[in-house]
Amino acid sequence: MTSDHFDEARRPAVSALVLGAMTFGTLVDEKTSFELLDRFVERGGEWIDTADCYAFWHSPDGRGGDSERILGRWLAARPGVRARVRIATKVGAEPLWKGSWPAHRAGLSRRAISDAFAGSLDRLGVEYVDLLWLHQEDRATPIEESVDAIAEQVTAGTVRRVGASNHPAWRIERARAYATARGTMPIDAFQLNATYLRVRPGTRPDGVIHPHGVLSDEQLDFARAHRMDLWAYTPLLSGAYDNSAKSIPQVYDHPGNTRRLAALDAVARDTGATRGQVVLAWLVSQGIRPILGGSKLHQLDAALDGVALTLDETHLARLNSAD
Repeated sequence: MTSDHFDEARRPAVSALVLGAMTFGTLVDEKTSFELLDRFVERGGEWIDTADCYAFWHSPDGRGGDSERILGRWLAARPGVRARVRIATKVGAEPLWKGSWPAHRAGLSRRAISDAFAGSLDRLGVEYVDLLWLHQEDRATPIEESVDAIAEQVTAGTVRRVGASNHPAWRIERARAYATARGTMPIDAFQLNATYLRVRPGTRPDGVIHPHGVLSDEQLDFARAHRMDLWAYTPLLSGAYDNSAKSIPQVYDHPGNTRRLAALDAVARDTGATRGQVVLAWLVSQGIRPILGGSKLHQLDAALDGVALTLDETHLARLNSAD
């Protein structure tokens, strides 16, 4: 069993982009979802990211599962495509009943993980997933219990790799140490909110509920030191980099980002790319996989072009020094 770490020294390629299926089956209808998935595979994309709770906040019954069901129907309708894609899903954040999130969610106990993941496999119509994420930290459950629960799935052959989203670095370190001591597979992937701009200290973007959900310097250092695969959600600020109808959120309004935006504009002019494409290329240059949650084919094509863009040393130096 081999892991699939994204090496920042490797030439950027479309395989670095992750297709986020969060709103498939809710805001994005089945026909459009299939078109996006087909285009993603046609252009060489590999990783598709979903969760058992997606997208409960758009669902009439207040529960998740629509995204996984759409993916399951797409896989069933495309014989042979399973061998060409890698599926990642998450457990732990599904509300216990309509309107109960975030106070009352499934969590990461052994029973919760087992029950939730069985549901995911059924909806996806697959025998295994390539990566299973612990979606949100659960302080009510010892992390060791969660590690043991995932280890059971790895042993059963239903999980190939293990990741954690929205967790502090110290909890991941504890989980990794425990897994290593037990001879089981350690967490080797980290998913957090990240983009080129930086939030003001003490703030979080809308939609990032967890206090450790925004990539920090410590989490970045931890991931790099352990050669963990690092994934970034909402890397394009929901289109605000390029869509004049959308404002960059207030949490990014500070002098440091004024300089970063100027650098971003300069590199975009030099390369003939959009701001968003430069952001994606920059993330890839840092060894970070961006997750695209777009709902239109032209957005997907632009993102795939962005991760394929190679920034030269001058461009990277300008972007990295603009603080």
